[in-house]
Amino acid sequence: MQVALDQDTISLERCLEQLFAELIENGHQFAVWRKPKSQFLQILIDKTGKTKRISPHLEELRAGFIIHPFVDQKDKKAYYLEASEYIKLDLNAPIETQLSSLTAIDKKNNEAKSIINQFFLKRTATREAVNKNFECSKIEFINLVNKGVQAIRDGYLNKIVPAKMKKIALQKNFDLIQSIKSLLNAYPNAFINFFHLPEVGTWIGASPEVLIQTKGDEFYTMSLAGTQKAQGDNPLKNAAWTQKEIEEQALVSRYIVDCFKKIRLREYQEIGPKTVLAGNLLHLRSDFKVDMATTNFPQLGTVMLELLHPTSAVCGMPRQAAFDFLSQHENLDRSLFAGFIGPVNVEGETSIYVNLRTAQIKNGAALLYAGAGVTEDSDPEKEWEETEMKCEIIGKHLNLNN
Repeated sequence: MQVALDQDTISLERCLEQLFAELIENGHQFAVWRKPKSQFLQILIDKTGKTKRISPHLEELRAGFIIHPFVDQKDKKAYYLEASEYIKLDLNAPIETQLSSLTAIDKKNNEAKSIINQFFLKRTATREAVNKNFECSKIEFINLVNKGVQAIRDGYLNKIVPAKMKKIALQKNFDLIQSIKSLLNAYPNAFINFFHLPEVGTWIGASPEVLIQTKGDEFYTMSLAGTQKAQGDNPLKNAAWTQKEIEEQALVSRYIVDCFKKIRLREYQEIGPKTVLAGNLLHLRSDFKVDMATTNFPQLGTVMLELLHPTSAVCGMPRQAAFDFLSQHENLDRSLFAGFIGPVNVEGETSIYVNLRTAQIKNGAALLYAGAGVTEDSDPEKEWEETEMKCEIIGKHLNLNN
């Protein structure tokens, strides 16, 4: 099937605009992503018209895209897009050579752009849907950090990860496709994603953190924590980590090792920690690999997914105590932020990421979410600054023409 476009107007942006308009008009669910260091943009379309919720037994699922909120549902189920259609585009190849991969569409350029903008910029009669998320002020967040530090000093917690939501209005010239393109160009090492479920929500993001990954017999996960702004021409060499940041990352690594111990898995490879670049921020990361054939553990992906979520990098430690603290003191509906998202069994690979550096597009606004790892040595002012930097990672790519 061919995209009905004049040859002189062919571009990736034009084709995506046409495709998105068609999918939105027809009420379809779809997900778009590019994996870290990949040249391929992948698009999965669910045309069943049903919002599906499934138990995340990864090895049993058909090709699809999984979406799970931060808070476990009572039935432990996740949202799932099943692949009615799957498109893979090479970002380094001419788009005209790949048009046969796209659904037939025939709309004028302005018409497609108008359909997308009317959908995402429309404002409902009531603001309740946005207001219930509770945008967080600086004073409120600093107070929350102080409560966390006190709980750590009192011995209830080792670490806590409070989060906030920041709302920005989308301008009339908001261009979704250009925002996605801007993220693709700016963050080659991130999982760039956009997904739209009419009955659930619309999100855009650039996550730096793998939760679990399986391909063939290899299982992979990472511990990612500690944050500082990238500076200079060679930020990786310029990084200097404080004891607070080193300990914060070590706690996340320790949690992964504890999960391995729970399932009596002793044969794993740990690499790191090392400094990595994610956008304009630096983090400390350790990598963990397991050969599932050697360990005779083919279902390791499903088991570790359940054990790891929510990780100490987005919740805290001990996990249940940290979760209870957030439930009591964090005046925020995290929704899908700090949950997990990603393709499952697509081309023989499952890649699930923590839903970080993300924004929900809703009622003509973008709701930006960010958290900060708090330990006994945390400076509340610096934790606030960290969340501001994290919100900016997505926020600066939304209203590009202002």
